[in-house]
Amino acid sequence: MTPTFDKVHNRFKLNGNYFSFEDLKEVGYSLVKEGEPFEKDLGNFLLDWLDDKDVISVNTSGSTGQPKTIQLNKQAMVHSAIATGDFFKLQPGDSALHCLPTTYIAGKMMLVRAIVLGLELDVVEPTTNPIFDPEKHYDFCAMIPVQVLKTVHRINNIKTLIVGGAPVSYQLKDKLQGLKTKVFETYGMTETITHIAVKPLNASTVTSSAVERSHFQTLPNITISQNKKDCLVIEAPQLIASKIETNDIVKLHSNTSFQWLGRLDNVINSGGVKLFPEQIEAKLQSTINSRFFISSEKDNTFGEVAILVIEAESNTLKPDVFSKLTAIETPKNVYAISPFSETSSGKIDRNKTLARLKK
Repeated sequence: MTPTFDKVHNRFKLNGNYFSFEDLKEVGYSLVKEGEPFEKDLGNFLLDWLDDKDVISVNTSGSTGQPKTIQLNKQAMVHSAIATGDFFKLQPGDSALHCLPTTYIAGKMMLVRAIVLGLELDVVEPTTNPIFDPEKHYDFCAMIPVQVLKTVHRINNIKTLIVGGAPVSYQLKDKLQGLKTKVFETYGMTETITHIAVKPLNASTVTSSAVERSHFQTLPNITISQNKKDCLVIEAPQLIASKIETNDIVKLHSNTSFQWLGRLDNVINSGGVKLFPEQIEAKLQSTINSRFFISSEKDNTFGEVAILVIEAESNTLKPDVFSKLTAIETPKNVYAISPFSETSSGKIDRNKTLARLKK
């Protein structure tokens, strides 16, 4: 029988303690009243989750537009938790580490998964360098890339780690190789109740080729297609009422597998050739230490050309920094600005940063 949002699994633990539905309400009240700021956020979510409404209000991160508040169906969130549990073979009594802010969907879903699947959840402060016991075994954890980067030397006791919220850098992927931890990158958004697809990031996850490890695989009961603009279309009837047409250009390998190429609104048309900034950025990850991104500017010959925007005081770079790029991919100009503008969730806001350059 499918679990429902108004029930708490009898194997669920929060910071080492079992709680019933009513007990968990008291925990929420206590955290809101007396907890640290991150605990107040957790408490507020518990109270929202345990009320008599069948929907919950969630803030989007603003990474692809203006942040907004949307309504998510609680039972759809339950189905999302079950899909994650099925994909990663999570069992009641498995342990999980929660180190994400509960203000956004990724952090909320760590709690929902624990409540629905019966996980034993330890909650720690969601800093960029979360403090947790590196000797304790955890079956499951979710982090953003900067957290993984700062804790990579002490995550071997985490069995499965999912990473999302921002691109995973070349340097971080390199550091993940050789770990016992099975690390996966996620693809998703608030509207799809976090990830709808994952791909392996290190050799511990699969025995397949590096090419196959570049593909995202959808979770159970989720299928995909493309629209006329080659953008990903997601069909997940248990999560969302209608299909979602994204702005992400992909290469389909099946109706459950795809390779992400870049965002439609970032594509550069240079002399009739489509350039994907995200693909160029991936090639440059190992040669530029500062934060940066690829954008475009008008050009009389090609229509548009690529440019590099770097978070620095100077636009001086090493002579061979673009050696991995083709001629048409190579940025025609380099602009320095510091610091970059950011979204409310700490991601680079490309549009605001570019607007500052033009002033």
